[in-house]
Amino acid sequence: MRQKDSPFKNHLLAELSPVVQQRILPHLEWIDLPLGTVLYESGDALQHVYFPTNSIVSLLYVMENGASAEISVVGNDGFVGLAILMGGESTPSRAIVQSGGSAFRLLAARFKDEFHRDTHTLHLMLRYAQALFTQMSQTAVCNRHHSIDQQLCRWLLLSLDRICGNQLQMTQELIANMLGVRREGVTEAAGKLQRLGVIEYSRGNLTVLDRPKLETLSCECYAVVKKETERLLPGYCSPGN
Repeated sequence: MRQKDSPFKNHLLAELSPVVQQRILPHLEWIDLPLGTVLYESGDALQHVYFPTNSIVSLLYVMENGASAEISVVGNDGFVGLAILMGGESTPSRAIVQSGGSAFRLLAARFKDEFHRDTHTLHLMLRYAQALFTQMSQTAVCNRHHSIDQQLCRWLLLSLDRICGNQLQMTQELIANMLGVRREGVTEAAGKLQRLGVIEYSRGNLTVLDRPKLETLSCECYAVVKKETERLLPGYCSPGN
């Protein structure tokens, strides 16, 4: 069992007004999120929202034949369960933990009440929604127009930003599922980064050794998402700064 984190390690919880924090903090439930945990499946009614502190959750679209591709990642920058605030009670995506850690869980109904009750909370969550939509659209463009090498660099940077560290615990097969590509392509791309001294990968543990070099090898998609996230969520500063 991991040590319990402070809820304020999550940017959105930290940015709520003191009055709202006092109302919801007693109702936040700290939970352990091991790698591979599924928070909800496509079409499930969303009962809770999740605020990661040191974990990363991937939102995936799963095809009828079982193939999947990631549409966005959520970490300490945001929360999982945006459909609740957008008027829907379910979503066609799957939410799965791609890097183990922990999060705080809150009943969706209570969070929805705060969203409609407090203007500051409403505006904060809408700005986060725009940042997430930017990530989704840029991911679609990246997957269509850029090489697997560039996609991997972009994905690693976005993931690391959302745990404020330089280490990830995940397999190459999982990365391939996230990117929607063959495992062999990820193995080749990761091998290139290792030979360049950018990353070190062993038995599911990936460490970034040279972040500046990783940023130069990434396509422009990472910079677009990073800039928009920091514009919309001024209190959030990614580790790359």
